[in-house]
Amino acid sequence: MSSPSFSLSNFDISPDLGFLPHESGEPLPHAPLLNQLGQDLPKLLSARMVRRFVDEHQAMLSVVPSTWREDECRTAMRILSFAGHAYVWEVPEQPAAALPKQLAVPWHEVANRLGRPPVLSYASYALDNWKRLDPAKPVELDNIVLRQNFLGGLDEEWFVVVHVQIERQAGPGLAGLVQAMQGAVNNREEDVLLGLRALAQAQTAMRDTLLRMKERCDPYVYYTRVRPYIHGWKNSPALPQGLVYDGVAAYAGRPQQFRGETGAQSSIVPCLDAGLGIVHAPDPLTVYLEEMRHYMPPRHRAFLEALEQAIDPHGQPVLSSYVRTRKRRRPGLWKSYAACVDLLAQFREIHIGYADSYIHRQHQSQASNPTAVGTGGTPFMAYLQKHLDETRQAIAGSGYHTTNAAA
Repeated sequence: MSSPSFSLSNFDISPDLGFLPHESGEPLPHAPLLNQLGQDLPKLLSARMVRRFVDEHQAMLSVVPSTWREDECRTAMRILSFAGHAYVWEVPEQPAAALPKQLAVPWHEVANRLGRPPVLSYASYALDNWKRLDPAKPVELDNIVLRQNFLGGLDEEWFVVVHVQIERQAGPGLAGLVQAMQGAVNNREEDVLLGLRALAQAQTAMRDTLLRMKERCDPYVYYTRVRPYIHGWKNSPALPQGLVYDGVAAYAGRPQQFRGETGAQSSIVPCLDAGLGIVHAPDPLTVYLEEMRHYMPPRHRAFLEALEQAIDPHGQPVLSSYVRTRKRRRPGLWKSYAACVDLLAQFREIHIGYADSYIHRQHQSQASNPTAVGTGGTPFMAYLQKHLDETRQAIAGSGYHTTNAAA
């Protein structure tokens, strides 16, 4: 194995919050207009006044302070990302083909500092976009709300906080996965078993939270009032050339194409695939998911790559290889491993059901909000099913059969 030691903290991950950062304060220092734009954005967007506000304030954030800490850059990235998408998609049937320099320049600079492209990505939409109502209570549904919305409302809020809750629940699971992998490297069966059990417990909580999506997020409302604003400008029927970032010297006036926000930019499922040794044969979705890594925070991307590099002397994923070679004489290890793979398959199955009901079944009413593709701008349904089938195949014949939990 090329790198047997993992420290979650080195990758900006914690066993308590997973990929979520700790809460950060607002407002931003030295950026009153940007703070105002973030605060007023839902009302401005409702009145279709975002473009006017931005166009009238050409000194929005002329210089990004070099003294800003990383958490302040993430806050600025969140506001600029929501504002940039609101500017582009304020009138969905007439998207803006160019972003004015007072938004484009600081957005590009802050994105560069964070190692991500200047577009709304999952990190700004979910990971960096929450706070607790009661600081004394845990990070859990009904105690977490969003810091930034587009239009606001129950459906938009619930759609994102469900993702935030799943990210938080993944934390102990990631710690368990690392414990199991290190146990495999060091031939400590008890550590492998304990790690797999911790992972399964976390995955069960994640699955149960995902099943709650329809409680407060209606598919029609999501499709017509939430989804239009998170689209990007790559493979976009409404912006076939992409988006011009005025004033950004590095782009020299050329339109740029970036994918829209999507849960495929979350690191959880790719890390579970890598750690559990789930292999997906090449297809358009694997190419797309590889591209999605560039939208992840760099340290999270590095963690995923480290998991993929955890191989045994025979070039096989270290954890799955360890468990498989002990399948007969240590059936408890295999059972625990198979339970984790089964839960991953269940999670995928539920997601496919939501992709169908929240997107695929909805009427395709406008070019900017097509049902044929995900918000990242790629066809999805057939390949999601293929990846589910490949997950199930990893434990075929084990006696585990995923239940039809999809909505």
